[in-house]
Amino acid sequence: MYEFFQQMLNGVSLGSIYALIALGYTMVYGIINLINFAHGDIMMVGAYVGFFSIAILGVGVVPAMVFAMLACALLGVVIEKLAYKPLRNSTRIAALITAIGVSLFLEYATIWLLTPQQRSFPIGTFPEKNYYFFDQQLVLTNKDLFVLVAAVALMVLLQYIVKHTRIGKSMRAVSQDMEAAMLMGINVDKTISYTFAIGSALAAAAGVMVGVYYNTIDPLMGIIPGLKAFVAAVIGGIGIIPGAMMGGFVMGILEALVSGYGSSLYRDAVAFAVLILILLFKPTGIFGKDTGEKV
Repeated sequence: MYEFFQQMLNGVSLGSIYALIALGYTMVYGIINLINFAHGDIMMVGAYVGFFSIAILGVGVVPAMVFAMLACALLGVVIEKLAYKPLRNSTRIAALITAIGVSLFLEYATIWLLTPQQRSFPIGTFPEKNYYFFDQQLVLTNKDLFVLVAAVALMVLLQYIVKHTRIGKSMRAVSQDMEAAMLMGINVDKTISYTFAIGSALAAAAGVMVGVYYNTIDPLMGIIPGLKAFVAAVIGGIGIIPGAMMGGFVMGILEALVSGYGSSLYRDAVAFAVLILILLFKPTGIFGKDTGEKV
């Protein structure tokens, strides 16, 4: 029983990271129906910005996370303006191929600039401390606590922005009907830029969390977490913000249970097997609704 609860704790920590990344996928898809496969690599860029902020500037983890979020928010807007905006009226496959191209560009540009070697955060960046419960049967580390608290705080902030701010109302309007939103005077281009900025900032925060949690970063670190976050968004219902949060936690818990009770070699296979099952039996996801399409 204690082993089960330990794996659940590990899964919730990991799931909160997946949820943050999945939010970027689902926000962009909800606005312009684009699956931004470069999103995991934006997370990687955020991890590097956080690393250099700590290693060179000597700041703490929280300021480094803020710097990473600002840098990646700007990067997300630039990518949208240069790569996606010219293709907004093109076919979906053209935009999808472009997203894959942007992903590869970010990965190999980072390898060219910073070499492919792994980097570890400086010693003492986040001194690990363990909290024991139930006669030391259950362990909670301060890294788990930091990841969970930071992720939940960012999710709450996102919900506030979407539900109670002017830009959030614009995002909801554009996601429902872009043409009607334009007729009502909403600046669609500005709204899409804000969406990319917010989603990229969340991915950057997740990148710093991954770096702190595992203490290593590399130029290809965003591939698997990015794909798993995409699976999480599909599980919850892509385009639906609460669904992305739920899907992220489901993915994290499932991965932790597979690693704890089976083998860590199968955790990636199980994640993508879940994607296949969801697409077969409920392609709209947990929170999605099957809406008819007019012909």
